[in-house]
Amino acid sequence: MSRTDYVDDPSAPPANSVVPSVTVVVRNMEGEVLLIHKIDNDLWALPGGGHDIGETITQTAVREVREETGLDVEIVRLTGTYTNPNHVIAYDDGEVRQQFSLCFEGRAIGGKPREDGVETKAVEWVHPSQIKSLNMHPSMRLRIAHALDTDRRQPYLG
Repeated sequence: MSRTDYVDDPSAPPANSVVPSVTVVVRNMEGEVLLIHKIDNDLWALPGGGHDIGETITQTAVREVREETGLDVEIVRLTGTYTNPNHVIAYDDGEVRQQFSLCFEGRAIGGKPREDGVETKAVEWVHPSQIKSLNMHPSMRLRIAHALDTDRRQPYLG
């Protein structure tokens, strides 16, 4: 299923759903950030996805990282909330989601990076200085910047 993100775009279709979702910033010992190359929109992104009934939001974060990257993580902290009503995601089945995403910092505790071939076509550790050269949605750049900001003492609330 393909998707199109709209941010502050007056021609965006109106939202017809809200699905709580997560993204997770995982760094290795070299300070590189774990990123996935998504199949649905051909963009680089943090691993993450939608919350399922019957799980806590941190269980969602752990599950999504495992599914998309092959890594097992533990959640360390909340780095931000992203609920901009002017950011909607339109899917080819007619669903248009208003953004509702929590971003966490995670620590890898096992597994081996691998793409899943369904949602991800690549999984890579990327140095923060190289992120600006990747084809990535601005909302992902914002989440990464907030998570890596060592001066930030509280999660971003927006």
